[in-house]
Amino acid sequence: MSRRDELRAQAAALIEARGRGEINDERWFAGMATIFEEAYLAEESPRGQSGFGGDEARWEAARRPIAEAVDRDGAFLDIGCANGHLLECLVRWAPHRLEPFGLELVPAVAELARRRLPQWADRIFVGNALTWDPPRRFDFVRTELVYVPEERRPAYVGRLLDRVVAPGGRLIVCGYGSPRSALVADPVGDHLRSYDYEPELEHAAEAPEGGGAIVVVACLRA
Repeated sequence: MSRRDELRAQAAALIEARGRGEINDERWFAGMATIFEEAYLAEESPRGQSGFGGDEARWEAARRPIAEAVDRDGAFLDIGCANGHLLECLVRWAPHRLEPFGLELVPAVAELARRRLPQWADRIFVGNALTWDPPRRFDFVRTELVYVPEERRPAYVGRLLDRVVAPGGRLIVCGYGSPRSALVADPVGDHLRSYDYEPELEHAAEAPEGGGAIVVVACLRA
């Protein structure tokens, strides 16, 4: 088993332990932070430091569809920004002008983002999105539901809409998949509906090899 597979197994074990009530939120987030720090800092490529294992073409296939959710100029917060690579790509890809900001759980990974993107260093924040108090609100906020324990997800979405997304802004929820690795994209639109939210925009992008989605995007208007 590769080290990458070992870290994935550790993350799965944390999820299962939290689901059984054997660990609390604090231990869950601490364990995930340890995994992310090792996984991201061990990589050399910008994509690898963002937790992505594919090449540049696959990265673009999996991440560029997020830019389709940007419907006007505005401030964009990437939750779980890692080394900032997605932010710098979205600034290029988006059809409107973006003012980029990032939030990262792991201090060492946030510091990596600040070193890579010194022009945005003061816009990279460290914190847990489940409890973070933002210094301002943002026109666009990108997140994944898997960033928090499953039972916290409805409250997490509500908190982002109430306290982080600017009035009239968009919460952009992403789920990633990889058919070639038998990983099914998280059906984020279905999850949001189960929390009594109705996405105003949903789209999915097929993986280059076919066989399913490489990314699913669902948006809520604050």
